[in-house]
This record gives sequence, C-alpha cells and structure tokens, in this order.
Amino acid sequence: MAARALGSATIAFGLVSIPVKLYSAAESAAAVRFNQIDRRDGSRVKQQLISSKSGEPVPREEIVKGYEFAKGQYVLFTADELKALEAAATQTIDIDEFVPDGSVDRIFFDKAYYLGPDKGGARAYGLLSKALQVTKRVAIGRYAARGRQHLVMVRPVGDGLMLEQLHYADEIRSFDEISVDGVDVKDTELDLAKLLIEQGASESFDPSRYRDEVRDRMLELIQAKVEGQDIAVEASEQPEHKIIDLMEALKASLDAREGRKPARSASGSGSASSSSRSASSSGGGSSSKARNQSSAKPRNERSAGSSSASAAGKSRKTRTVASSRPAKKKRAGAG
Repeated sequence: MAARALGSATIAFGLVSIPVKLYSAAESAAAVRFNQIDRRDGSRVKQQLISSKSGEPVPREEIVKGYEFAKGQYVLFTADELKALEAAATQTIDIDEFVPDGSVDRIFFDKAYYLGPDKGGARAYGLLSKALQVTKRVAIGRYAARGRQHLVMVRPVGDGLMLEQLHYADEIRSFDEISVDGVDVKDTELDLAKLLIEQGASESFDPSRYRDEVRDRMLELIQAKVEGQDIAVEASEQPEHKIIDLMEALKASLDAREGRKPARSASGSGSASSSSRSASSSGGGSSSKARNQSSAKPRNERSAGSSSASAAGKSRKTRTVASSRPAKKKRAGAG
C-alpha cells in the first residue's frame, strides 16, 4: 500500500526550488485506552464544560480562547485574531546552512519525516540527495507549519531525503542540572565491566528483535475478558535492590550471561575466560580476600546473585486464570 502524503512543501536554497511531499517516517502503535462507564447500566460517561465561576455548563458556542497575562486575568481572542498570531504557513523549507553530517547532537532530534519528490522536482531532488552524500553534509533550515516555525535538518537517506524536526537550543535542558558524584573507577572493575559489555555486544541494531511486550500482554488479557473469561494477575514479588559489592555483582552478571549465551568461538571464549581470570586475580588484597571467602562457601551460595536475578525475572511473569476455556492468543510477527 502506497504511503499517503501528509502535505506538500518546497525546499529552497539559493535560486533552487525543489517541490517535495512530506510522509510520516514512524507510526506509533495505538495506545490501549479505557473509557469511563456507568457501572449501573453500562453506558459511557460524558464530560461537560463547566464554568469555574458559576458552576453551570457552558454552551460550546460561548467558548473562546484566552491568554492568562496575570493571575486570573485573561485577554480574549477571536478565531480571526488567532490566525493573525500564527506564523504564516509558507510551505517552504528555507535552507540556511550546510553542516558536517554527524555534527548535530542526537538530543536535538524530535520528529522525522520522509521527503518524496513532487511533480517536476525529481531531478533536483535526486541531485540534492547525491550532493549531500558526496559532501557528507546535512542541510539546516526553517519550516513554518501549524502556527509555529520549526528548526529542521534535511539529510540523505538511500537515494532520497529525510526531514528531521529539531528542538531549539532554549528547549534543551543542561545536564549540569543533574547531580553526579565523582568516583574513582578501579582498573579491575573496569576490566570486568568491559567483558560484560563485550558479551552483550552486537554488530548492529536490529529493531525487529523488540516489541512492546506490556501492550501485547494487555491486549491478550483484554481478549480473554471479551471471550467471557475471568482474569487474575498473581502478585509479583518485588526484587530487592540492595547495594552489594560491585566486583561480586559484575562477576555474577558475567556468570549469568555465560550460562545463557553460547560462546561465539572457541578462541573467543578462551580469551574472555582468561581475561576474566586476569581481572579477578589483579583485584588486590580486598578482592583476593573476597575470593578466598567465596571459595569456602558452597557453589549454590556463591551463585545466589545470579539465582535471585533469575527468580526476580520469573516473578514478573503473570498468569491468566480462565474460568471457562483457554484464551486465544494472538501472535504478531516481529517488526
């Protein structure tokens, strides 16, 4: 099914004008919504617009928009005045500059749209995409729509173009507002953390591996309820987040990953194991003492960290209790 354009625009830089169409680049899954229902007769409850002063319902034709310029004081605007306040929708993407690709921090990204060539613009459209690829640059500009002017970035994608809507600088909060305590990272801790990252490393991001499992579970339970089944969710035991020895936590995490993920190669497995042993043995007096104490304990005590983590993961699973027949599960393909 062909994508449906959201609107039309024109990319303008210098004396060059490229007619394009905007398409949504992402589609959010519909949220699971619940309506408010009168329990007595099963009818849906409606909301009324009530005057905060008189407490009486206000007819829709008497409602206007106002701006609060002081506490409890509003200046009112008509529909025509509101249109005059809004930025004129020029439908033009005015390019101001070309910056190196990758120079825009990801924190500025807001929304993404695909740009397709409109009638008569295919040649100039393809030329701009190719030129941006060759020069390894992206275009920064402005686009007025829906009552405000947006900061945008146009970049090549495949043989086409994409428009990224950006945040303005004054919309971004500084990380300096976040309190972070300075710590000294030990080499042995860093070595184990690097091993843990290496065990979970992938060559590339595969979005098809991930689904909204919470939404899927909700829809499954709702379908069971529609089919006349009673649903009950067992209370899950909340895992305790205790501050434990960091070295032992890293070792337990490595052991847990090695138990459920096969080694990529014999040589890789050997190097990872030897690196782990090297990191553990170079931990100094404190880590040697912890290792000697742990060697005197039974193996099941030493693996308590990984066992409790596994139990906590299992406790998050919920079961549905059907009063009549099993729920029909709907499976959706990944991606």
